[in-house]
Amino acid sequence: MLRFMTAGESHGPALTAIIEGLPAGVIVDREQINADLARRQQGFGRGGRMLIEKDKAEVLSGIRFGQTLGSPVTLMITNRDWENWQERMSQFGNPSGAAVTAPRPGHADLPGILKYNREDVRDILERASARETAARVAGGAVCKQLLAAVGIRIGSHVVNIGGVNAEVRPKNYEDVIDKCAKSELGCLDEVAEGKMKAAILQAKDQGDSLGGVFEVVVYGAMPGLGSHIQWDRRLDTKLAGAFMSIQAVKGVEIGAGFNCANLPGSQIHDEIYYDSSRGYYRQTNNAGGIEGGITNGEPIIIRAAMKPIPTLMKPLASVDIASQTPIKANTERSDVCAVTAAAVVGEAMMAIVLAEVLLDKFGRDNMAEITQRVTQYREAVKSVIQVNG
Repeated sequence: MLRFMTAGESHGPALTAIIEGLPAGVIVDREQINADLARRQQGFGRGGRMLIEKDKAEVLSGIRFGQTLGSPVTLMITNRDWENWQERMSQFGNPSGAAVTAPRPGHADLPGILKYNREDVRDILERASARETAARVAGGAVCKQLLAAVGIRIGSHVVNIGGVNAEVRPKNYEDVIDKCAKSELGCLDEVAEGKMKAAILQAKDQGDSLGGVFEVVVYGAMPGLGSHIQWDRRLDTKLAGAFMSIQAVKGVEIGAGFNCANLPGSQIHDEIYYDSSRGYYRQTNNAGGIEGGITNGEPIIIRAAMKPIPTLMKPLASVDIASQTPIKANTERSDVCAVTAAAVVGEAMMAIVLAEVLLDKFGRDNMAEITQRVTQYREAVKSVIQVNG
């Protein structure tokens, strides 16, 4: 299986990501990794930390002369702000600086200190911070390059911020990439983007924060990824869990999602057609490219709802964990809105999950074998399947 994990604290020396199970022979461009790391740091409404950190990935293992070796790939992203935090975040010695004792509503602060029996909220917030997603984006960027080698491409765009909805939908992968590159919010709808920016500025003036919804779209995924055999092998199971793992995400839907509950089956299910050049296809995609836990060949579409960031410049009421007396919640340097960044993280999680199910189906030893098998399979599924009996 493909295994992926990260380590590191928000203000520690560095973040690391380890990917185990990649085949040998994946051609890796470090600049593509760094480009995704840069995209994660962009977006209208980001905070001061983005002016300090200029994330770059350093490869510590698993890649030689631009190709994976089949051994674990280790990536490291240095935290530039570490030099200002060495005393407060020292691995050894005695604590320095005042303890954080005012947990933020909506954050892991309070449940974390209760679970792990800590007296300083910083012991929790440093790892719970969305800074951790930089490591996910680096690892996901490697998986994207594996997927691209077999014709699978991933993009994302913002569809809602603070209740302002984008009405423009992407037509193809190039449409997503080209238009989002020109948008500070990664939004395809220029009119909606203007309203989103105004909402963000208003929230900033009020010391508040905003959430929203982003959509990740996958083009070129062949039918047959995932399985209906067990609940944990279903692709929608894996994707829902992966997207819900992103900090601040509180809801996930695939295809028409919750709107499926509002319409009859005749208006929701995607009718099936066949063409000798295309194979099986649909004229609609309410299923979001997944039926029965398996890809059906249409674009995979998944949306995630992100709650507003819990750190507010006008903090909410809390309780001091040292004295159990009322107090205003702790404030950390933070963003007003980070939905654009979350969309890039969503791409990374999509890539990691799809790489896993792709390798489950086509093998994981080396890219030459995998590419050959994918090509043969794509041709095979265009044919009408003959059912015995």
